Amino acid sequence: MQAKPSVFIDNARVRVTEWRLAPGAATGWHRHAYDYVVVPLHDGRLKLLAAGGHESFAELKKGVPYFRQAGVEHDVINANDYEFAFVETELK
Repeated sequence: MQAKPSVFIDNARVRVTEWRLAPGAATGWHRHAYDYVVVPLHDGRLKLLAAGGHESFAELKKGVPYFRQAGVEHDVINANDYEFAFVETELK
């Protein structure tokens, strides 16, 4: 099952996307071309799959942002039994 992105802003400086993931849904394998900030819209847990099959979990809190640098490669999966959503702002 695929996550559902909704792009709200996409200009020369930023791209702001809301991601909605049903239980078990995934973003699909991707590499971040830009630094980015994620703001969770709910408390919840995401499963992260990285290169070489490395698996980890992120415990996220509603409204508490985190920052990552460009180059991150992963697949993100909703590990909750409810829909999970976050807003991602990419800094171009």
